[in-house]
Amino acid sequence: MKRHPALIPLSRDHKKGLMLAQLLKKNAPEYKGLPTDPIGKMNYAKELYKNELDRHFREEEEFVFPYLKGRSKYIDELVTEILSEHKILKSSILSLDDDDSLMDNMDKIGHLLESHIRKEERNLFETIPQVLSEEELKILKQKFDQTRPSKNSCKTK
Repeated sequence: MKRHPALIPLSRDHKKGLMLAQLLKKNAPEYKGLPTDPIGKMNYAKELYKNELDRHFREEEEFVFPYLKGRSKYIDELVTEILSEHKILKSSILSLDDDDSLMDNMDKIGHLLESHIRKEERNLFETIPQVLSEEELKILKQKFDQTRPSKNSCKTK
């Protein structure tokens, strides 16, 4: 389904998140330009969290979720699940350590991150345009436009 323009920045983040999820899983294929060894993958996951995922989670929590609160029991439960997963993912990624359980821990994170992103894309993001007004969606889009550089401003192709 075509994503509402207000949600496109988050969906773009999800593409990178899905790549991380695949990278962290056991028996992951090699991805050009990404680490192949466990320590490299661990460090990459921590850096990606600090540089991108943390901002992504905060933007969902500060920009999107306040508009959704109280719209329906389903949405409230979904947002509660997602918030819990944000905390688990943050804690799990930042506590990764070079020990005997590193590969198992990264595999669990990879599966949880993939499931989390799919839940947001297939459930939450499909529901948002149905419950928010066009004015509310426009405000969300403006918030992302203000906090993120435009992806279209430097196209060379």
